[in-house]
Amino acid sequence: MIIDDLHYDVIIIGTGAGGGTLARKLAPSGKRILLLERGEAMPLAEQNISDVDIFQKQRYHAPEQWYDEAGEPFTPQTKYAIGGNTKIYGAALQRMREKDFETVAHQDGISPEWGLKYGDFEPYYTEAEALYQVHGQAGADPTEPNRSGDFPFAAVPHNETMQPMVEGITKQGCRPYSLPMSLSLREDDPTGDAEVFGVAPALDFDNVTLKTNARVTGLHTNPSGTAVKAVQAEMAGQPHLFFADIVVLACGAINSAAILLQSANDKHPQGLANRSDQVGRNLMKMRMSSIVEITTHAHSGTFPRSVGINDYYWGDNQFHYPMGHIQNMGGVLQDAIFAESPPVLSLISKFMPNFGLKQLATRSIAWWVMTEVLPDPKNRVEVKKGKLYLTFEPNNAEAHDRLVYRWLDVLKAIEKDSHLFSRAGMHPRGEVPLPVVANQCGTCKMGTDPATSVLDLNCRTHDLDNLYVVDSSFFPSIPSVGPCLTVIANALRVGDHLLERLE
Repeated sequence: MIIDDLHYDVIIIGTGAGGGTLARKLAPSGKRILLLERGEAMPLAEQNISDVDIFQKQRYHAPEQWYDEAGEPFTPQTKYAIGGNTKIYGAALQRMREKDFETVAHQDGISPEWGLKYGDFEPYYTEAEALYQVHGQAGADPTEPNRSGDFPFAAVPHNETMQPMVEGITKQGCRPYSLPMSLSLREDDPTGDAEVFGVAPALDFDNVTLKTNARVTGLHTNPSGTAVKAVQAEMAGQPHLFFADIVVLACGAINSAAILLQSANDKHPQGLANRSDQVGRNLMKMRMSSIVEITTHAHSGTFPRSVGINDYYWGDNQFHYPMGHIQNMGGVLQDAIFAESPPVLSLISKFMPNFGLKQLATRSIAWWVMTEVLPDPKNRVEVKKGKLYLTFEPNNAEAHDRLVYRWLDVLKAIEKDSHLFSRAGMHPRGEVPLPVVANQCGTCKMGTDPATSVLDLNCRTHDLDNLYVVDSSFFPSIPSVGPCLTVIANALRVGDHLLERLE
């Protein structure tokens, strides 16, 4: 065992949207901060997804196996790197709606209230949008929550491929809006992420240290089990031990829960912070279906995401329950999740056998249809004999199906009056499978009752005074607009709490 001879004020495990942002928030304090990242810097060429590289499946998968409920192994689509999964995300950063923080009735059950309100997050949403240089247009989204100010940067204009679609969608009675996008304004790497806006500026401070290729294997508590005293990590095949006053997990909802479970000891036999038996439970990831339109004319194939539709977010006059969010995919061969939707590709191959990947990239417009999944304690993360298991049965199926067919009706109506689309009437679509763990949430939900939650409202564990979780584990529910901006805003919120504690 190699013992680090430095004692840190804060250890942050993970450098994605939660961990990277928290490091940036705490860095100016002068406190000694250690960042532990399981991966390393992701080469720029690998970040800039292009052409058929995306279908080299293992490129954006973790170098390990997880297991499903039946014990079948799979390699998850998740990235261990500085910046975490923000290195391969779509960079659309949207606020949750005010009502998303409240109790909401769905056809399949209840989406629970958060214990905090939108107003508690609003100033941190504003701070997050400034930090991540979000480009958007206030007032265009019909469901947009109250804002204290405009976006820090103007919305990105729609590409010439998408502008006719925006006009067609508007004619069908919907109100498309410009997606809020994080952009770094760098020519070589324009997409904003947690490395660019979180980790890199944090490392400008001498009190911040980053160690990469550091896989955390467990947390050690004091003899009474009331606080975490040390973090154990494997580096270059050797176990290392790091000591700190405060420890923060930010490894993603699945891996943070796994670390807590595998850190069980005599005082915490079910895993750390698991007196409630809630660690790992209520795993959520939204239902996502891709829908592809085939165009008659070629285009660049590299246009960005820019269009959002929330007209069906809370339902419509035929279905009085929430349905969800729709956004364009951008160039289909630039979307890492799309490569995991084999039904789409098999349908295209069946009906258009000479339609290759290059043609797909330059002769298609694709959409993501996204619906909330309700928390279910049976959907969970477990660690058995050192192996990570996921049990996940998506719910809220009718709401998602209705949203898919609502959107298909809109697309067909647009195509009927346009020469831009194939007359074949085919719209290949597919729902992402279990290995795609994008938008993972839950597993360590926050709340005021230690008997039914893992974290308090400051994201500190109820059971251990100095242990926090700042990734999407804390979500009591998952919004349809994507959780990333809320993770960033929450890290800034928890950062303010920690700065007070560290004084």
